This record gives sequence, structure tokens and C-alpha cells, in this order.
Amino acid sequence: MADPKKFSPLQRVLHWLMAICILTMFFVGVGMVSTVTPKYLRLIELHKTVGILLLILVVIRIAARWRYGAPALPANLPVPIKLAAGLSHYVLYGLMIVMPLLGWAMLSAANYPVVVFGGLRLPPIAPQGELLHTVLWDAHHYLAFVFFAVVLAHLSAALMHALIRRDGVFEAMSPLPGPSMRQPGG
Repeated sequence: MADPKKFSPLQRVLHWLMAICILTMFFVGVGMVSTVTPKYLRLIELHKTVGILLLILVVIRIAARWRYGAPALPANLPVPIKLAAGLSHYVLYGLMIVMPLLGWAMLSAANYPVVVFGGLRLPPIAPQGELLHTVLWDAHHYLAFVFFAVVLAHLSAALMHALIRRDGVFEAMSPLPGPSMRQPGG
């Protein structure tokens, strides 16, 4: 029987796998824009592959969320925090979909091949055009900073729930099995 206070095992695995992929993307992205060495091409290939992997994983994750739902937030959680949690999840899911699509479209507009997973060539999803490439590159670039900020806010909220409130919210997605976290003051 499923634990109503935890996300399903599939949802937890997807969450942590995607967290690793997103952190990888941030580091690879910084490495890409800060090098002109031959490593650049390997970083681009890795960035494209992990980006498409994230797009696939987020589709699976949305289907799992639809299928399994999510544990209820604690009743005593202040309304502004509940609203922020809901909004931040919509923003995170949106960025997890938009960022790979922007990257793919940007490369399509520049007529660069989108080759992932060591040889799979993806079809272009945007018409070729220098102006379109520039607009998509700018959007991808600046939204990466937004994405990073939202991930930092998400991490901060997780730590607040785990270390300060101790209200079970972090445990709901925790990859570690264990007893329920004690309630504050308990």
C-alpha cells in the first residue's frame, strides 16, 4: 500500500535523477561558455544529450504526478508558503520543459545538427534563421539564470522543511527510507 505522506518510489527516483541531471547541466553550461578548448565540443554534446534526457524524464514525471498525485502539504503550513510551493513547482516544471525545447530550437535555427545519445540525430523543430537563432539563444541563456535561481529557492525551501520546520515535507521526497521526522517541539 502506498504511503500517503510520501511521493511514489517512481516519483522520488525521477526527482533525484533529474536533480543530478539539472546540476550537471548548470556545470556543463558554465563550462561551455567559459572555454574555447577542444573540450567545448564534448561539453556541447553532453549538454544536448542531458537536455533531451531531461525533456524525456519530465514528460514521464508529469505522467507519474498525474497518476500518483502528491502528498498533502501540512495543514499548519502558512498560506503564503503553500502558494509559493505550488507556484514554484509550476515554474520548475515549465522550465524543465521549455529549456530543452529552446536549446533544440536554437540549434535548429542555426542549422546545427542535434545529435544525442552518441548518434541519434533529432529533426529540426524551428526554421533556420540568424535572427531566430539569436532570440532563442538569448532566451535560453537568460532563462538559465532564472532556472538556477528557482532551483536555489527550491533547495532552500527543502532545507527549511528538513532542518527548521521538520514537518515531513522534505521526507515526502527524500530518497532515504526512515522513520517519520519528529514534529517541532516534540
